[in-house]
Amino acid sequence: MTSLDKPGAAPGLRTGRPRRRRAGAGGRRGVPLPLLLPGLLALAFLLLPLLALLVRAPWRSLPEQLGSTEVWQALQLSLISATAATAVSLVLGVPLAWLLARTDFPGRGLVRALVTLPLVLPPVVGGVALLLALGRNGVVGRWLDAWFGITLPFTTTGVVIAEAFVAMPFLVISVEGTLRAADPRYEEAATTLGASRFTAFRRVTLPLIAPGIAAGAVLAWARALGEFGATITFAGNFPGRTQTMPLSVYLALQNDPEAAIALSLVLLTVSIAVLAALRDRWMTTP
Repeated sequence: MTSLDKPGAAPGLRTGRPRRRRAGAGGRRGVPLPLLLPGLLALAFLLLPLLALLVRAPWRSLPEQLGSTEVWQALQLSLISATAATAVSLVLGVPLAWLLARTDFPGRGLVRALVTLPLVLPPVVGGVALLLALGRNGVVGRWLDAWFGITLPFTTTGVVIAEAFVAMPFLVISVEGTLRAADPRYEEAATTLGASRFTAFRRVTLPLIAPGIAAGAVLAWARALGEFGATITFAGNFPGRTQTMPLSVYLALQNDPEAAIALSLVLLTVSIAVLAALRDRWMTTP
């Protein structure tokens, strides 16, 4: 007689076989009805407008709508300005994320809060703040105009600045989170071997956090592409110069709803492409 068959052995071990799990233990359980109904209602609330956009889309005249000169001008300007705003966010945002994640200085929590403020700030308020800072009579803009003759509002450069202002926090948050998850001992090992802090950052840290930088850049690019409030407030709505795709959708909705739907489909396609690019980061279940 083995110890598994002795009297007093633990139940389920007496025959040497594992105890059978109760139904639903450790697996998927039935969904309570009070949670199922609101969940389905929320799903319908989120998907219904998108389905309505697809149902009401002028599919027959879609090529003609998207082939107009105004649409291509707006699309070209949106792609160029969003890419430029993402480049500005990368050049300035990655070092800022490193400072927030790797250094300790007085007021770091306040700085982090201020960096994330554009995420919750109404875009129109952001545009007004940019005007007060960089406009011709702004705190900095008056000196740019007087000393260098540089005028930023209502220009293509103003579009890039407005988009970078609202998009950079997405990149900073993504990169900072990746830096905090990365092991700093690799950087310390590189410095003990004679590398400078910048060389360690360039040769060791950047390859480690490359996925986080890529994800943050994609998010920043998508946010810049869809920016409306700060752009129209700070840069205006001039076709061929500051009229991006969201501004073109707003203008077309007043005069040609079918054109507005066609332009919205383009932005919807871009958003789906962004989700597809980030599927390994946020669309997988553990």
